[in-house]
Amino acid sequence: MDDIINKIKEELRHSADPAIRKSVRRFFKEEIECYGIKTAAVIAIAKKYWKDVKSQDKGEIFSLCEKLYRSGYMEEAFVVSAWVPKLADRFEREDLAVFRLWIDSYITNWAACDGFCNHAVGDFIEKFPECIDELKRWTRSKNRWMRRAAAVSLIVPAKRGMFLGDVFEIADLLLTDNDDKVQKGYGWLLKEASRKHEKEVFDYVMRNKKAMPRTALRYAIELMPKDMKAEAMKKDWK
Repeated sequence: MDDIINKIKEELRHSADPAIRKSVRRFFKEEIECYGIKTAAVIAIAKKYWKDVKSQDKGEIFSLCEKLYRSGYMEEAFVVSAWVPKLADRFEREDLAVFRLWIDSYITNWAACDGFCNHAVGDFIEKFPECIDELKRWTRSKNRWMRRAAAVSLIVPAKRGMFLGDVFEIADLLLTDNDDKVQKGYGWLLKEASRKHEKEVFDYVMRNKKAMPRTALRYAIELMPKDMKAEAMKKDWK
């Protein structure tokens, strides 16, 4: 199956646009490797080659994904993010250890982190909710992307109103994290949870706003009415 990887790489290289590459890099504080391709075009390439790999054993597909990750190119990471959720009906509990390894070893920016965790890890947790405590352990990692992953892996189910207690537990564990990417990650999680549980999230913010970094707080209340936002942002001068 290595010829599939070579074809994907060649097509990505052929589609590269220096202007897009320059533009994309402005969105990241860290150095990133990228070809310079719009996300929709990358997804189209991923879809095209999925037809050639979907019948393979899951272990073989995971092996291909790891080879894509090893390149360090963001677009190749996006191919992994597009492929793995398509395997959700084949997920097994042991797969979470693979996902953890990939996040810890290969993910180096917020786009790759969110692209993979929002769907692949989120789908896994919906299938195996008993594994959610593993996400809580990720909050103690020295790797900022593992800590962000702990939060953003629950974005999609939280948007539907699921796992509220776990959302608050993860927010508690990350509450005073000094990394802005982690703050934005758990703030985003609270924001999505507020779609179905506005009062509960507002009450959580009000209880914790003295300790919560302003970055996380602003994300958490983004969808709330103006009066609730104003109350949450009000400084206590005691």
